[in-house]
Parts: sequence; structure tokens; C-alpha cells
Amino acid sequence: MKSERPLSRVAIATLGCKVNQYESAGIGEALARSGHALVPFSETADCYIINTCTVTARTNYQSRQIIRQAIRKNPEALIVVTGCYAQTAPDEIAEIPGVSLIAGHGEKDRIPDLLGSLEKNGREIRVGDISPVRPFASLPVSRFQDHTRAFLKIQDGCNAWCRYCIIPSARGRSRSLSQDGVLEQLNLLGRAGYREAVLTGIHLGAYGQDLSPETSLVDLLKRIERERPLERLRLSSIEPTEISDDLISLLRKSSLICPHLHIPLQSGDDAILSGMGRQYSAAFYKALLVDLEGAIPDLAIGIDVIAGFPGEDRASFENTRELIESLPVAYLHVFPYSPRPGTPAADMPDQVPPDEKKRRAEILRDLGARKRETFARRFQGRTLQVLVEERIDRISGLRKGFSGNYLPVHLINSRASQVNSLITVRLEGFEGTRILGRVLSP
Repeated sequence: MKSERPLSRVAIATLGCKVNQYESAGIGEALARSGHALVPFSETADCYIINTCTVTARTNYQSRQIIRQAIRKNPEALIVVTGCYAQTAPDEIAEIPGVSLIAGHGEKDRIPDLLGSLEKNGREIRVGDISPVRPFASLPVSRFQDHTRAFLKIQDGCNAWCRYCIIPSARGRSRSLSQDGVLEQLNLLGRAGYREAVLTGIHLGAYGQDLSPETSLVDLLKRIERERPLERLRLSSIEPTEISDDLISLLRKSSLICPHLHIPLQSGDDAILSGMGRQYSAAFYKALLVDLEGAIPDLAIGIDVIAGFPGEDRASFENTRELIESLPVAYLHVFPYSPRPGTPAADMPDQVPPDEKKRRAEILRDLGARKRETFARRFQGRTLQVLVEERIDRISGLRKGFSGNYLPVHLINSRASQVNSLITVRLEGFEGTRILGRVLSP
């Protein structure tokens, strides 16, 4: 039978990437416009929406955990599951008693309209084929709960088909928001009071290749630079083969685009890179980062790396570790290899045992911690522009902010009135691994 009370309270949980965060914000904003009250996921709600991730087996597990938590919180609530896990494995989710709607990516933007017709004791699965060419779609967003920085999805899908990655199956082919659409959304965010926006996508460097006339990420950035809809712009992950001389030159000259790039490496061994289907060598990657460091000395470079890909023996892992040791990087995101159903890598021989994958991942995480500290200490005594965030660090009791080059600074003398302000801060020292900064100007 249908729920007899209006869906006045809705809670949304989001797993995974910044694209998911943007899409959840769009769903939430549409629901708020319809009169629903958005409440924290920890509270009792009439409807719980779980926006899932499937990049690893662990994120599938975490998604199922959160679904069950929502059902326990309120067995009478409508439970809506969407996102990449919902798109790729709806039958697994359907086995969980209490799920009301499983919505694939083709239906995600319609969730606000579908809620009114859902039956509590029924179940709908709305998951279609995501592979055909389709237009870019996204709900507009002007507000992000608990975020001082805004996100803007400008691209979706991926045509690369790396051999370990399930995301092209989950997201479909690459498609882009028009330049006019990007500027319209950035102006909306600027008018809403945001100082910084992060341009994000599943394959950001492919932006514009599907549009007519064809354009590029660099062309878009040049237009944003001219029109300046807000004060600070940040790029999310971009492939090493898509960092052109034009992009490096633009970053070097820009006072708008943050000196921060996240450039996936995945492995530092050429044989493993080839097995992954990556289109570059370790030497190419190293030369790129050396060029970037020379052109933009304060640039923060983050990297992704996978530990324990099939066929990675001790020598090839050591090649990866040694390469990262030699690179000018600010931080690492480390992932133990996780076989994804239907990907070529899942059926490759020479799978690395789980304990060994875990051991190698820990070695790389320790290396990442050292790289992070080394990069941060370069800026001790210097002044940086920091965007002040609302949240207070639970351990230090200090308000935090991020510099343009992505240093998380704990502010010794900040005021609540400085939240969402770009302020001048001098980095004064360290308390353990925390960077301490003193506010010099409002």
C-alpha cells in the first residue's frame, strides 16, 4: 500500500566521487523546492536516498551497509538506491528486503518526481542500458550542504575502458555540458555566495570532444578566466595524457585556477601500465611532472595508485615505489586492486593475494604520508590565501581552511565571521601532522 503521510523529511547519503556529491546535491535541491525537508542521514526520515559507488568491492559493501542502516532507522521509510552500484548490480540490491526503488543513472534526475508514486511495500527497478549515446543531463545546483566549496559536474561518462575499471559500464559514453551551460551554472554558484568551485567529471580531460562544434577543457577554462563568475576555480582528476602545453601555460599564468592537479598514475611499471590499458609510460609520467614542477613551482600534485594489479610482482611494485619516491607529489590516493565483475582484469592470471595487496598498499600509504609532510613543510613561514571552512576540527578544536594548492590549514586565530572568506594566512608550524596558520588579514 502507498505511504499515507507526505514525504516531508528526506535524508541523502552519498558514497564515492565528487560527481556523486554534485548529483546528490541536485536531487536534494529539487526535493527542497518541492517542499520536502532535507535532514541529516543520522536522523529519522520518511525517505532515505542512498547514492552508491561501485569503484571497488569495498564500496559495494559500504553501500549495502548504509542501505540496511537506513532500513533499521525507520522500517516504514521509503528506501531509494541510485548511483553506480545501482546501475551495475540492481539484482544484488533487490535482494535486500525493504528497498523501494532502484534507479539507474538514466533515472537518477527523475527521483524527485518518482517519490510520490512509490509504494512502501512494493519495489521498482528502473535501470536501463546506459551505453547508447545520450545527452548530458544534470539537475541544477546552487547550494551544497556542509560545503564551503561548490562542485560542478561538466562531464559524465568515459570512453577509455581501462581494463580494471567498471565505471564506463556504470556511466556510459563521455558527454559534456555546453560552455554556456557551464558559465550559467558557475554564475548561479557565484550569486549564491560561493568563492570556489571544483570542476568535476568522470573523464574531465575529455570535456567538449562530444559537443558540436567540438571544444576542449582548455577552451572552456580560457572563457571562464575571461568572464570570472567567481574567485577561485579548481580542477578535479585529469589524465596525464590530457595535460597539454596550453593547459600548463594557462595554469602558470592564471590567478583564478588553483595550483592543484590530481593526475592518476596507477602504476610506475611499464608492463603493468600496458596490462591496465593505460596509454603512457612511467618515463612519460615522470617527465610530465618534472615539467609541471618547473613551470608552476607551488603546484600541488596528487596521484592515484593501485597496489597489487594482476601480474604485479615484487620487482614491478618496487618500480612503482621508486618512481613515486622520485616524483614531486603532494599526496597519494592508494587503492588495493579490487577485481570488478565483467572487466578484463578480473579474469587475468597471476592475481596478487589479498594480504600482499594490503601490505603493498600500506607501504605506499606510508610513502604518501611522508610526501604530504615534505610538501607542506616547504611553505612554513610563507603566506597563502586560504578559504575558511565552517567545520571545526574535532581534535585541534580549530577552524580549517584550504589554500589554493590544497594545504589543509588549521587556523589559530580565525573567527566565525570569516567562514567562506578568502583570507591571508601565514603558515607558522606543525602540531603533529596538522598545519597551523595565523590569520593576517580578514
